[in-house]
Amino acid sequence: MQQRIQKILAQWGIASRREAEQLIREGRINVNGHIASIGQKIDPLSDSIFFDGQRLQEQTKPELLYVLLNKPLGVVSTCFDPQGRPTVLDCLPDQISLGKGLHPVGRLDMDSTGALLLTNDGNLTLKLTHPRYHLRKTYHVWVEGYPSDSTLEKWRQGVLLQDKLTLPAEVKVLKSQKGQTLLEIILSEGRNRQIRNCADQLGHRVVKLHRLAIGPIRLDSPGRAKMNLGSYRILDDSEQALLKNYLDTATEKLSCAADY
Repeated sequence: MQQRIQKILAQWGIASRREAEQLIREGRINVNGHIASIGQKIDPLSDSIFFDGQRLQEQTKPELLYVLLNKPLGVVSTCFDPQGRPTVLDCLPDQISLGKGLHPVGRLDMDSTGALLLTNDGNLTLKLTHPRYHLRKTYHVWVEGYPSDSTLEKWRQGVLLQDKLTLPAEVKVLKSQKGQTLLEIILSEGRNRQIRNCADQLGHRVVKLHRLAIGPIRLDSPGRAKMNLGSYRILDDSEQALLKNYLDTATEKLSCAADY
């Protein structure tokens, strides 16, 4: 069956779709003796695909890899940036970042720091980014001023952004100092710049935003080495199982709700 070539390259773990498009633009992908074009449809069973002169087959697909990165400031959550800014792949050594098809799961703003997952597991990426699973993410956020109890309650109940209320959030004060307040915020949705936009609307601009956890995967997991900004670790079998069990539980809850 014919599919777009960038989709096949992503499925085989050769590159993310965006990376695949860049490889095609650079003329590094060849199909049946001709330079490939973006959006070209091919049949992987009958067409010959080459990357830098090396023939690709589904069995060349790399093993599945799951990486937790503590993203530093100034790094974009993509595999390629046309403006030449550092990407999350630049935070990883070549033996991990090259040829593995790694791509970030979701995004974290360039001016935010913290937990970001990268993987070449397309099925897991789909589940982690699909709104129906309501993946919980934990943030530590410094905001200007001292939000009142009523302001915090508005945030918890939902803030109107672009004519749509945000889902209820968990918001609590951790500490205050020098005209700023540190909040812990747990979201179960991932709208673009959601925390910053909510904070602006409520009159308390975000000064610093750091993501501490994605679902059950935390930067500060007990018994694990401290992760400084820019550092990473490959998730071990226990963490992979923890993440997949989390998603399985979410799936079961959705099924029960549908049955009800």
